[in-house]
Amino acid sequence: MSDDDDSGPVAQGREFTWTNQDFTRIKALIYKHAGINLHDGKHAMVYSRVSRRLRETGHSSFKAYLDALEQQHTGPEWQEFVNALTTNLTSFFRENHHFIELDKLIRSKPPTHEWKVWCSAASTGEEPYSIAITLADALGTEGRFRIFASDIDTKVLSTAARGVYKLDSIKGLSTAQMQKYFLKGKGANAGYARVKPELQRHIEFFTLNLIQDNWALKEQFDVVFCRNVMIYFDATTQRQVLARIHRVMKDQGTLFVGHAENFSDARTLFALRGKTVYEKV
Repeated sequence: MSDDDDSGPVAQGREFTWTNQDFTRIKALIYKHAGINLHDGKHAMVYSRVSRRLRETGHSSFKAYLDALEQQHTGPEWQEFVNALTTNLTSFFRENHHFIELDKLIRSKPPTHEWKVWCSAASTGEEPYSIAITLADALGTEGRFRIFASDIDTKVLSTAARGVYKLDSIKGLSTAQMQKYFLKGKGANAGYARVKPELQRHIEFFTLNLIQDNWALKEQFDVVFCRNVMIYFDATTQRQVLARIHRVMKDQGTLFVGHAENFSDARTLFALRGKTVYEKV
């Protein structure tokens, strides 16, 4: 997710009529279904993204589209609606200090330890692959580790599962990492690189909505990455999600959060152990 912003209602003269009532209704629906708390400065962003759904579905107004959406209750268009309003901003080894800390944590335990890591906002895959590279650098690609990578957005997960990236997007990796974990494309695929199967096999991608209390997670995790997600939730939703994360973590498990996130009011669940690094208590 990104921090893109705009302000005020959209000016007249757009393709579709846009009212404060439309925005309020969309705001309520995305909060209910994804926990995303849109503020009033998001009018232009919401108009732009949801208007694409109007075109795709053939509706002539936001009211008609939203009426049809609510009549469905569930179904593929609900997923498209959520996908449209979920912004994904990510890169390999973003907030690199977390991966330095993860490396230290891995090396602090015997190499026989079986690591289970959950990346709860996988987006297009750069974060879970960065986690996998960190683990593989420490333990080898035959090491005992498993990464569970989830997101609410089905389209970005499809990109993540393919594991194909422009070379420019992975230029921050070392030459050794590039050679060890990626295959460079040739011919029609020149300018791209694919994650090697021996790294990819450690990762399982799946859809998960953090605000729903029916997580299909049977594991207890050593480490959870939940970065730059909570900033889109209000305080009540944050507390609920943190409590659920707490339940699926091992004792003294490590939680990595985003640079703008602070959970000092959740001291009964997590204790601060470093820069945006928390430990389960």
